[in-house]
Amino acid sequence: MKEQVKIFEEKKVRTIWNADKEEWYFSIVDVIEALTDSPRPRKYWNALKTKLLAEGSELSQNLGQLRMLAADGKKYLTDVADTQQLFRLIQSIPSPKAEPFKQWIAQVAKERLDQLQDPELSIEQAMTDYKRLGYSDNWINQRLKSIEIRKELTDEWKARGVQEGVQFATLTDIISKTWSDKTTKEYKQYKGLKKENLRDNMTNAELVLNMLAELSTKNISETSNPETFDEHAKIAVQGGEIAKNARLELESKTGKSVVSPLNAKTGILPPKKDNTELNE
Repeated sequence: MKEQVKIFEEKKVRTIWNADKEEWYFSIVDVIEALTDSPRPRKYWNALKTKLLAEGSELSQNLGQLRMLAADGKKYLTDVADTQQLFRLIQSIPSPKAEPFKQWIAQVAKERLDQLQDPELSIEQAMTDYKRLGYSDNWINQRLKSIEIRKELTDEWKARGVQEGVQFATLTDIISKTWSDKTTKEYKQYKGLKKENLRDNMTNAELVLNMLAELSTKNISETSNPETFDEHAKIAVQGGEIAKNARLELESKTGKSVVSPLNAKTGILPPKKDNTELNE
């Protein structure tokens, strides 16, 4: 799941895209604040839930919760609604902004569907986002290629029955540990990362070798036709070893370690001309 902040009439609305369900989830308190301009949207939402229950509506009981980033920089469980639930909820909120907001929701959904149907739109959006953060064109090209190769590998795993979640993470750790001598968690700790994306904090050399490991794993899987998870694990080791051999050869020629403690804040991004800190 990927969290994003959308803007409706200068109001921030936190959203999360669930790729598995291909569905947007919206923070309800953010929606209420955008529609009502209430200074206490949480209190408004609590009162509305009570009203819906009294009317016999099951809507509030069917809503879920997801962790979303709050103003204090921490993530908390937040009441969310998918697009269909949100349309129903808006009917219970008297607001002159209701119709414009419904149109805005529809546009948000359409943009995402357009991106799913035309991957180039997603790539263009990713390029824009990375450029805004200050990454170089060369790094962006490597990163986008790494996204493509990662998807090819995960598609191969899915086609052979590997389960998303724990099994994906385990195989990814095997690949990472084999070529870099570090699991994903160890790698992030080495770079001083917490919730940040590891690949967004890799150098060009790290990205290239990680791509080589994942591409090799995918190609070996295609020709080996693994049927069990243990067979997938052995192939992950084989793919990682190809990248490890390349890493050791490069390190022997340069005398420098490829696995770097640098991250986006400490050296991967070029310094800004005005020397101001990157505004994330």
